[in-house]
Formats: sequence, structure tokens, C-alpha cells
Amino acid sequence: MSEEKKRVASGTRLDPWYNVYADRALGMRQSEVRQLFAVANRPEVVSLAGGMPNISGLPLDFLSEMMARLVRERGTKILQYGGGQGEEELREMIVEVMRPDGVRGHPDDITVTTGSQQALDLISEIFLNPGDVVLAEAPSYVGALGTFRAYQANVVHVQMDAHGIIPEKLEETIEELERTGKPIKFLYTIPNFHNPAGVVLSADRRPQIAGICERHHVLIVEDNPYGLLGFNGDPLPSLQTFNPDGVVYLGSFSKTFAPGFRIGWAFAPPAVSSRITLANENAILCPTTFGQLAIAEYLRTYDWYAQIEKYRAQYRERGEAMQKALEKYMPMCTWNRPSGGFYTWVKLPEGLNAHEMLPRAVTNLVAYVSGTAFYADGQGTDHMRLSFCYPTPERITEGVRRLGEVITSEAELVNMFGIGKK
Repeated sequence: MSEEKKRVASGTRLDPWYNVYADRALGMRQSEVRQLFAVANRPEVVSLAGGMPNISGLPLDFLSEMMARLVRERGTKILQYGGGQGEEELREMIVEVMRPDGVRGHPDDITVTTGSQQALDLISEIFLNPGDVVLAEAPSYVGALGTFRAYQANVVHVQMDAHGIIPEKLEETIEELERTGKPIKFLYTIPNFHNPAGVVLSADRRPQIAGICERHHVLIVEDNPYGLLGFNGDPLPSLQTFNPDGVVYLGSFSKTFAPGFRIGWAFAPPAVSSRITLANENAILCPTTFGQLAIAEYLRTYDWYAQIEKYRAQYRERGEAMQKALEKYMPMCTWNRPSGGFYTWVKLPEGLNAHEMLPRAVTNLVAYVSGTAFYADGQGTDHMRLSFCYPTPERITEGVRRLGEVITSEAELVNMFGIGKK
């Protein structure tokens, strides 16, 4: 027996259970976003990294009184176990929350989850075998990529541009995979204010994408946490509206209300929905009853849509601050101009590597997320994601100024010594 096999057979000095783990556990790794948290949360660092919503404008007095009333009047209900599908009164309100997307649904086809991240996990559990293909935009949400990796899926990226995923590229990719006999389980997409690219799938492409997937019998997983956070109004019609039987729609209250409740949902065709509910029961028995009924009461008794409009105004102001700061301090870069959501996707000058540059940025007291976090295949070294959702406009401006200094210094080194060039 080789030394390596002996080491694995007996575990390691740091982890004696190494040889006991399932194969999928050995493929897990912490996301680049989470790795930054300890540093980025230091008060002297301007964090343009995390996608934390700005909840300073929440009606805290109203919420404290509302939740006290809930405990007082319905304490034995909200502190008890619930059903695996989620509380019906919240599911009824979710139907109303989806209406601005054009989605017309029934509460029976909604499963409440622990954030939409858990919904991604449940969908992966019921659809993915090791080696199955998941199609995803290039780039794609780091949390989704981590989940697909945990279930040993093969993520195949599909090219996107300023108008979202490119229909012709999607069909070419599907046809090539069909020729090789690789099973495609679903397309994962964020059509509204994409994370990290910040773009919106255009109106003319939405029916095309839905039609391509319907022809090839490819399920669509439509992740829509940011849809209501457009700077200038409600989102374009959901992909679900073009093929209701071929789309699983994911939503979350983390961005439009408060992430601390950890409440999201999956709205799916009936047969799929029942399996998601079974998987949910197996995983957690039931979602938090307290959190569900608190959100249901908030939606029922408060003008939640007016609160959404306040969020839109906040993020519009921050997004404009980001654009102005980029124009002033980082003209050597190119970037998208988001019309909503949380993120700006920035392309670095030739020769710079966002992943390698990050420690020097943190030394200069500014943090971002390297583009490498958003690909399954090693791409993204020439991009970075900047978040404008949480810092004040003044902090955004200062953070971009600091980052501009780092990029200028790195570019000078590249030009002088050829560092980073192949």
C-alpha cells in the first residue's frame, strides 16, 4: 500500500475521520465571499464585497409591537411545530408578492424554505445525480455553484452579455451536450439584476429562453431575489409566465424585507412541488413557524410595497454613488450600469488578476469579491464584483477611491515589469 493510501485509510493528523466522509463532502469548500467576512467586517475596511441588504429603514417600532402582539395573542401557535410545506397564510401572501412578476400561482404549489438557498439545495437533492449537467450563466451566483458542487454536478456555463443569457449560445450548448449524451437536469438563471453581473434578461429574450428549454425538455430554475428592487419600477414578466409547467421559481424575503428571518420559497409545478415539500420535511421537518407568521402578519398589516419603494430609493442612491465614483477613480476599468439590485460587475485592465490583487486591496482597507468566485471552471480573474447595497454613498465613494489606488499601482507594475502577463 502506498503512503498516500495509508494516510487516507487512517485519516489525517488534523482530521482522523477523513476516510469516513462521503465523496461529496470532500468536494465542499468555503466560498470566497464567506472567506472575506472576518476581514471585511472590520470597521476600518470599506467592504464592497458582501451582498447584505440595508435594513436601516425598516419600521422597527412597528415590527416590535407587531411581534409582541403575535406572541401575546398567538404564542402557542407561533412557537409550535408546523407543516413541512409552510404555513398556509404565508403561502397565500406569497402569491400576492409574486404578482408584480406576472406570476399567477396557487398556495398549494408553494413550499416555504429556509431562504432561497435551501430551496436550491432541495432542488439539487431531488434532481441531481453525480455527473449530471447544470447549465448556468457565465458568471453565476457563488452560493448556487457551491450547492451544485456539493451534489457532484457538472456545471456548464452559458455565455451572457449586457442583455442577459444569449439564446443562441444556450441552444448551441444544449445541442452539443445532447450529442455527447450528457443528461441536462436544469438551467439555473437569475434574470433580474443578476448576481454578480447586475444585468437584466431583456424582454425579447425571455420567451426565447423559455421556448428553447421547453423544446429540449430542460427545466428552468428561476432565482429571483432582487426582482422587486429595480430602480425604476416592477420587473419584466417572469420566465415562469412563458412556460408554467417548465419553471421552478425561487423567491426570498432576505432582500426585500429582512435576512434574519431566513424565509424563502419555491413555487413549482404540482408534481415537482410535492417532491420539494417531501425533501423539506426530511431535511428540517418544518420551516420556522415564528418567522413565517411574523412575515405574514407584516405583509397583511403593513404597506409592504411602500417599504419596497423606500428600498428602491436607497439602492438607487447607492448605485448612483457607485457609478460616479467609478467614473472618477477607476476610469481605466469598464463596468455595467445596473438598473436595480445590489451589484456592479467590473472588468480590470489587461494583465491584472482580481484574485491575486485582493490581499493588496485589503491592505489598503477596501474589500471586493474576485470574479473567480462566480465560475465553476476557473474563469473570472479579470473581473471583480462590487456591492453598493450596504455602505453609505460616502463610504462607497471612499472605497472606490481606495480601490482605484490599488488598481493604478498594480497596472503600473504590470506595465513596468510585465507582472501578470503571460
